[in-house]
Amino acid sequence: MILKIINSALILFAVFMGFKQGIAMISGKPEMAEMFGKWGFDKTGLMINGAVTILASVMILFPKTFVWGNFLMAAGILLIICFQLLNKDLKGAMIELPFLCLNLIIIYLQHPLKS
Repeated sequence: MILKIINSALILFAVFMGFKQGIAMISGKPEMAEMFGKWGFDKTGLMINGAVTILASVMILFPKTFVWGNFLMAAGILLIICFQLLNKDLKGAMIELPFLCLNLIIIYLQHPLKS
């Protein structure tokens, strides 16, 4: 029972962070535009990436799309880590690593409402 409560808190945290970052990408916040701009993302690409991030966050909430949502979220985080490493920004890649691990842990623990 306690494991389901912990997993639920982790899921809510992941959904909140994904939704927050997705909104920041869609609205074109200067820090997001600057970070993704150095990797060749224009405003449209940033908005699409934000929409996919929000979609992945919402998918995590439902048991039937739980794994796919986590997979999409983890893929987006892995994309950012790869771009950070291409720029030899080890600190930026290390900042993203706990969020990637969070999605993998959530997948391992499975959805708390799954029967």
